[in-house]
Amino acid sequence: MKSNRLYFIDAVRAFAILMMLQGHFIDTLLDPSYRDQNHLAFKTWEYFRGITAPTFFTISGLIFSYLLIRAKQNGSINQRMRKGVMRGLMLIGIGYLLRVPIFEWLFGKFSNYFLIVDVLQCIGLSLIIIVIIYKLTFKKTLIFSILMLTLGLVVFSTEPLYRYLELPQIPVAISNYLTKTHGSVFTIIPWFGYVAFGAFISTLFYRYVERPKFKMAIVTGFFIVGIALIFKSSHLFMKLYYWLDISLFKDVAYYNYLFTRLGNVLILFSIFYLAENYIKQPLILRIGQKTLSIYVIHFIIIYGSFTGLGLHQIIGNTLLPWQAILGAIIFLSLVCFLSFHYAKTNAFVYSNTRKLIDKIKRYTN
Repeated sequence: MKSNRLYFIDAVRAFAILMMLQGHFIDTLLDPSYRDQNHLAFKTWEYFRGITAPTFFTISGLIFSYLLIRAKQNGSINQRMRKGVMRGLMLIGIGYLLRVPIFEWLFGKFSNYFLIVDVLQCIGLSLIIIVIIYKLTFKKTLIFSILMLTLGLVVFSTEPLYRYLELPQIPVAISNYLTKTHGSVFTIIPWFGYVAFGAFISTLFYRYVERPKFKMAIVTGFFIVGIALIFKSSHLFMKLYYWLDISLFKDVAYYNYLFTRLGNVLILFSIFYLAENYIKQPLILRIGQKTLSIYVIHFIIIYGSFTGLGLHQIIGNTLLPWQAILGAIIFLSLVCFLSFHYAKTNAFVYSNTRKLIDKIKRYTN
């Protein structure tokens, strides 16, 4: 198969990371008195902000699995799997590192705050899980595809069973991946579901991307399935409840945010893939390729990683709407500039991790 770069993926990643940046900035600094659920502008902003995380998780599963499957064809699958595990561990490590309160530790004040699980840990663990599953399916793309789709459906359809999960007998470091009881922002379930759906979509691209009519078929499919998930999935679960008398389906229908957001993501994919030739701009693609650096820099500036002194502590929820909007634009520009010209997160971590592994091998051999 020819080398087919999916440029729309980088564009979607760029959109998701920029939406995350402005979302975190405005949510952290906007005066609470302007958070009016009845105001159309705020309600629209809040709705689109809710698409950001599902998009990021889904696109992460798509691009990672696509590269993993393609590596099988060019004979570098084992290297790609090792790299995937390393990247997963790196994301988990950075996720914890960003919450380490260095100055509190220096003064002897310790807490479980840094064990909170956020987006990086969940994505990192999800990538490792995908590698394990791909290995267990004997690298058979069809089996992997069916299993990913099934896992996504099961994780989303059983959400009411673990919605209020508490695990008091399990160590906090582990339970934080499964429950929000101790303050975790994201948990591996249900968020791995989006990664699984992204992995399933990657198998469609791998198998059919070279076919002449694939682009219009997948764009149409994304749009139709997306609309159906948004407007009909709750109705479907209520039908299943009436037919099978399983209360779980009714619980899903009454709080159906997972499938609805997946529908939003698919429509977003359809728009970006359809407009791929127009959004294939160097700046957009570069932003999409620097998402980790951008995430790390924005986290430090807003939340004060390491020092405990960020915009959240300095400004707080005090900005007027126009100040928040103007500030978000400046913030996005600054973070992207720093990421482009000063940050080398991936290269730095990968190179130093490889050096550490090589040293360990030398001492153990």
